[in-house]
Amino acid sequence: MKVAVLGAGAIGAYVGAALHRAGVEVHLIARGPHLQKIRESGVRVVSPRGDFEARPNATDDPAEVGPVDHVFLGLKANRYADAGPMIKPLLHDETTIIAAQNGIPWWYFHGVDTKYRDHRIDSVDPGGAVSAVLPVERAIGCVVYAATEIAAPGVIKHLEGTRFSIGEPTGEISPRCTEFSQAMIAGGLKCPVEPDLRKDIWLKLMGNIAFNPISALTRATMKGICSHLDTREVVIRMMRETLDVAARLGTYPEISIERRMAGAERTGDHKTSTLQDLEKGKPMELDVILKAVVELADLTGAEAPTLRVVSALADLLNEQVTTITP
Repeated sequence: MKVAVLGAGAIGAYVGAALHRAGVEVHLIARGPHLQKIRESGVRVVSPRGDFEARPNATDDPAEVGPVDHVFLGLKANRYADAGPMIKPLLHDETTIIAAQNGIPWWYFHGVDTKYRDHRIDSVDPGGAVSAVLPVERAIGCVVYAATEIAAPGVIKHLEGTRFSIGEPTGEISPRCTEFSQAMIAGGLKCPVEPDLRKDIWLKLMGNIAFNPISALTRATMKGICSHLDTREVVIRMMRETLDVAARLGTYPEISIERRMAGAERTGDHKTSTLQDLEKGKPMELDVILKAVVELADLTGAEAPTLRVVSALADLLNEQVTTITP
């Protein structure tokens, strides 16, 4: 099996190192000092589960890699539409694209047996720009429950979690999913193939949809948001409204708001990825996390008043970031 990790940042390099440890032919596609260090001395993973090192091939040119069996996509969703030149050299007729994406994916309505079948979500796939680059028939969904960060170039700090749930948009337990899952498991990760990955999408989204934009608007950590009583109530309202939208689409995550809040509190003084992007002057990945759910609320007739207010404020903040970022 041959795998390319396009966007070998904190999550991508962690997955690539684990797959390489399992004996998979892995090619990391990265850039800058991170790439240089990986070329020199490989990837070093520092983890409470045990440190390890891997020396997969690393490059900034996908043409050097050529066609692969699976592309693990570690890019932010707001970069998907521009990824065509990087993706194209990696594809053969059967190549899958496994997108480790937060929020609502571009393939969400592909293959669903409802009146919304093949509906395009404009905030996720504007004008079909993403699906033109990432054809839905190649897509395997992936919901990431692991937390990692780049501690230094070439060094990945694994904080918690090893689960990467994957699944076909159609719900099929396919050979291509099973193959990738087995390789991930051999590398020391959890990788269940889910018959209904949309449940996992909404379960994770319950937290992201509230904590990510609120952290950016307030500069607060997870602990700070949870401990501020009025803001905690805003989070709960956003979660309730999110579950309402999911239910209107026929999906019911198997977790209570109370348990989801308790899980968030346990993360302590953790900065969300959205807040980290904001502090670095990077555009925030909120279209697929928040704006998409507001669009789905319009589609299904949900009111979602709190989601709409927070989305408007976060969108204005994001416009300011993208305006000042060169």
